[in-house]
Amino acid sequence: MDNTTILVLANPNEPQLAMLEALPDGVSIAVGNQPEAFERVAPDAAVIFNWSGSRELLEKVWKMSPQVRWVHTRAAGLDSLLFPALAESPVPLTNARGVFSASLGEFVIAAALFFAKDLRRMLRSQEAGVWDQFDIEMLSGKTLGIVGYGDIGREVARRGKAFDMLVLAMRRHPDKARGDNLADEVLPPERLGELMERSDYVAVTAPLTPETRGLIGQTQLRAMKQTAVIMNVGRGPVIDEAALIQALEEKRIRGAALDVFNAEPLPAGHPFYRLENVLLSPHSADHTPDWLEQTMRFFLENFERFYKGEPLRNVVDKRLGY
Repeated sequence: MDNTTILVLANPNEPQLAMLEALPDGVSIAVGNQPEAFERVAPDAAVIFNWSGSRELLEKVWKMSPQVRWVHTRAAGLDSLLFPALAESPVPLTNARGVFSASLGEFVIAAALFFAKDLRRMLRSQEAGVWDQFDIEMLSGKTLGIVGYGDIGREVARRGKAFDMLVLAMRRHPDKARGDNLADEVLPPERLGELMERSDYVAVTAPLTPETRGLIGQTQLRAMKQTAVIMNVGRGPVIDEAALIQALEEKRIRGAALDVFNAEPLPAGHPFYRLENVLLSPHSADHTPDWLEQTMRFFLENFERFYKGEPLRNVVDKRLGY
């Protein structure tokens, strides 16, 4: 394949773009964060790589690029990116699904340990100079429920099993998890209430789609044990935020560990900042020192497949949104 042009939606000064120098000879790139940067080359471009562009920019560049045969985004989530013309097009869309899953799996276990060992109490006592002995809990033998059993969910399960936890997972099509040796049980969505009721820790790893928006609301939170903890590393709106705040304020559940929110950055004065039973991460659970290099490497590997005419990895179902 010769004379392939890639449109890279990004600030030209972003340092990871230097890694694109590894592209084969005969491949040209155009980089910009305004539509004008692509006017000359867009009509013949084969690939759109959305590195850090907005949905608005992607939609404008898409309209300028009638020959595009592949669109890739550096992120895993698609809820803020998909627009009708792209969703309805036969052009494949790929994402970075799986690139950040291991880090998110570690965060879930760290959050579970935070509550099991009551690290907030330890730190408070240390800062006060108080010798405050108390009993801590083991994760071993506890039940870990996973809502959304994709790449992130499996990485959570892998680490839960390492701590000898019983793993329950919810998946839209449980049959697709047949032969999985990480989850002890894989449940369909209609058994979500059962998963919430049985779990000591609930990890929410589902993508945001029309079906998952508000999936966990007051009914599901009321089904949880008073000693249970919910942890969200999927998308904020999958959990009804108002219902969660109420459950935390009334101490109907033990706590929550949150990496994603309805609005980001989380506005000043938001209740999550003041609640003692919340562990709050500013959407940085997958921000390892090399996370941007990792997702760029994945694009380069996938481009090699595209260039050779091989099947792309991480082709998403645009109809489902993941």
